[in-house]
Amino acid sequence: MKIFIAGSSGFVGSRLIDFLIDKGHQVTAVDAMSLPRNIESNTFRFIQADTTQTGQWQESIRAADMVINLTGKNIFHRWTDKYKQQIYDSRILTTRNIVNAIPDGKTKLLISTSAVGYYGDCGDDVLDENKDAGDDFLAQVCIDWEKEALLARKKGARVVRTRFGVVLGANGGALSKMIPAYRLFVGGPLGNGRQWFSWIQIEDLINALYFIMNKDDIDGPLNFCAPNPVRNNEFSKTLGKVLKRPALFRTPAFMLRLAAGELGDLLLNSQRAIPSRLASSGYTFRYPHLFEALQASVG
Repeated sequence: MKIFIAGSSGFVGSRLIDFLIDKGHQVTAVDAMSLPRNIESNTFRFIQADTTQTGQWQESIRAADMVINLTGKNIFHRWTDKYKQQIYDSRILTTRNIVNAIPDGKTKLLISTSAVGYYGDCGDDVLDENKDAGDDFLAQVCIDWEKEALLARKKGARVVRTRFGVVLGANGGALSKMIPAYRLFVGGPLGNGRQWFSWIQIEDLINALYFIMNKDDIDGPLNFCAPNPVRNNEFSKTLGKVLKRPALFRTPAFMLRLAAGELGDLLLNSQRAIPSRLASSGYTFRYPHLFEALQASVG
C-alpha cells in the first residue's frame, strides 16, 4: 500500500515510518524539519517542505492510497500570541492543503491527528467520543482541525480523527520533558495533582493506528488513550517509582502559570478520556496500566 505521512520527523512520525516499512508498505513522508536520522529503504521517500504552504509536495498525495496527518507545532512551549498562531496554522493550514490535494475517489483513508484537548477542562467527567468540545484555545484548535479533515469525506475518503492523549515513550515525547526533573530529585505533581491525565504508550499508539488502517468500518473520532487514565498525583508517584526517585516536589498552580503563562493553565486541565470506540472495535491494549507503560517507556 502507498502511504503518505505528514509530520514525519516528530516523535510519533519517525516511529510510524519504521513500523510501516517493516510491514512492507511504500511510505512517502513530508516535514518542514529534516528526519532525525537516515532511513535506508527503497520503499521510502522523504520530502522536506513547509506544509502550511501549497507546493510540489502535494503531488505525492495524489498517488497515495492512504494519508496520515501528524503535523502540528509542539504545544509544550510558552504561548506568546505569535506562537499560538503557529500552533493553529501548522494544524489547520496543513490539513486544508492535504485535503485539497486528495483526488476524488482515490484516497481510501485519511487519519488526521487531534487531541483530548478537544474536550477542554472537564474535572472528573468521564470523556468518551460523544462528549462536547471545550471552549479554550486548544479546544478551538482541535475543533477547526477536525472540521478541515472532515472535508475529505466529500472526496470519498474515510476520515478518522485520532484524539491523542499524552504519548509516553523512550527518547522523546512528554517524558523527555519530565524525566530530567525526577533525575535531579525535583519531580512531582502539578498544582493540587487532582487533575486527570490521559495517556497512551507509543507502542499502543502505533499499533492502534495500524489497527484502524485495516478496519474499514471505523471512522469518526477516536480517543487515542489508554483505558485507565490517572490523576496527576498518581502519575507523578508512579513515574517516581519507575525511576527510583521521590515525587515530592509539588509545583504550585500560581508558579506554573507564572513560569509557563497560558500553557500553565493547559497543564492543570483535567481530562479523563477513555478509548470507548477503540475498545468496542476490538483493539486490545498492550499497556493498559501506567506502571507497565512507564517501565516500557523509560527502559
